Amino acid sequence: MATTGRAAGDEPSTTKVFGHDRDGDRLRRGDQLRQPRLAELVAGALRNEILSGNLAEGDTLPRQEDLLENFRVSPPAVREALRILETEGLIRVRRGNIGGAVVRAPSAEGVAYMVSLVLQSWRTSLTDVGGALREMEPVCTALCARRKDRYETVVPVLREIVEEQTRQIDDTIAFNQASRRFHEALVSHCGSDTLGVVVGALETVWSSHEHHVYEVGPEPTMAVRRAALRAHEKLVDAVEAGDEAAAVALARSHLEATQTFTMELDEARDVVAELVRNRTDQGRS
Repeated sequence: MATTGRAAGDEPSTTKVFGHDRDGDRLRRGDQLRQPRLAELVAGALRNEILSGNLAEGDTLPRQEDLLENFRVSPPAVREALRILETEGLIRVRRGNIGGAVVRAPSAEGVAYMVSLVLQSWRTSLTDVGGALREMEPVCTALCARRKDRYETVVPVLREIVEEQTRQIDDTIAFNQASRRFHEALVSHCGSDTLGVVVGALETVWSSHEHHVYEVGPEPTMAVRRAALRAHEKLVDAVEAGDEAAAVALARSHLEATQTFTMELDEARDVVAELVRNRTDQGRS
């Protein structure tokens, strides 16, 4: 009598039905319902290669034939592994004659997009994002002022951006872009990778919406731009002097002023993940 074989790459699974497995044995809390699928094991190995830096941004994964030989699994397992990595944003699969899987290293922009998805699903207002930034960005500013190496690692970067803003003050778009880089630099140079990722994600969410507001609404006046420039100059002076209290106070008052201007133009907006994705895709293209 013929029996039904299992396809290569498949593995036995345990199906839970009303608290029992398929064989009728009672399932206890903590029991493993199934073994990790082969696709997940392949995805895990490739993921480790990406996160360790052995596969860098823009590298192409080995051909499917090579993956099949290396991992000794079935084609469906490899295809599913690639789908897992693509869903995680770690690769981009190209179709057609120049097909292949291209590595996309994890980035703060990717974190920002995931955060925006959650915030949109919660119908979070942009005002809420701004409030979080008013609490967290001044912390990063204080850490910049506290850094003993700030004269080499922080101040020159901020000074360069302020100089660019001064040159571009008549060009609203260029000035606003430099202004956002100033805030992003305060966060990314605070000396904490964790704050850099978390607060940096919020910066990206905010700046993506701010960019959209300025595209569809009136431009900031010259008086607004000059006030922002003066605030940035004072912030750099406080950071350079190592005056944490002054840096925090200046950062908070400046954020309140700039956010008030933005929200007056679009006070009812909630977070829209598509705006963040469009903005981050432009940065990576």
